[in-house]
Amino acid sequence: MDYEDKRIKLIERLKKRDILTKPSVIKAMLKVPRHEFVPEGAIDSAYIDSPLSIGLDQTISAPHMNAMMCEALNLKEGEKVLEVGTGSGYHAALCAEIVAPINSSNPGHVYTIERHKNLAEKARISLRKTNYETRVSVIVGDGTLGYEENAPYDKILVTASSPKKIPPPLKGQLKDGGILCIPAGSREWGQDLYIILKKGNEFEVEKVSGVRFVPLIGKYGFD
Repeated sequence: MDYEDKRIKLIERLKKRDILTKPSVIKAMLKVPRHEFVPEGAIDSAYIDSPLSIGLDQTISAPHMNAMMCEALNLKEGEKVLEVGTGSGYHAALCAEIVAPINSSNPGHVYTIERHKNLAEKARISLRKTNYETRVSVIVGDGTLGYEENAPYDKILVTASSPKKIPPPLKGQLKDGGILCIPAGSREWGQDLYIILKKGNEFEVEKVSGVRFVPLIGKYGFD
């Protein structure tokens, strides 16, 4: 079975579970080749619905989690997105496929921050290989500080678990009407995925589900 067949079967399973419902997210997950973003030794497992190690105690999230977060953000073409925690680069590519599709008359852009230099470089290589390098900017730095240079953002996505106090810079760099998707809770267990909608100076918080992510490290994260 080739990778495209495996990808199609994975997407069909996620649709049957009502995890994948939005046409734009379905299209993106069908388009982005997940096997190009996993370590060589894990390629045969690229389309299993499970997180996979990418080294340095980091993981590429399970496909169902990628789908859930993309759908929760309600991504639209033309939006500017900040991702905290580049990892493999796969989730950034999914976001870019939605907000900045090829030949878009109103392309958006994805800015993604990774604290590990070697993971950031591997992500750049994968994004270049899959033709997302012009739609995704990879920055090395402390993601809990956000990326003020291109703020504010329509959507912010965090792929590591924050302490319960959401990093203030991320809330400050969100546009009015923007959405922040972030897991928060303890360092190891007891985490939940939250959707935070900014309305003026107020924030509406909705808990989506229990999750488990690697810890968010940085000034406003865990030590």
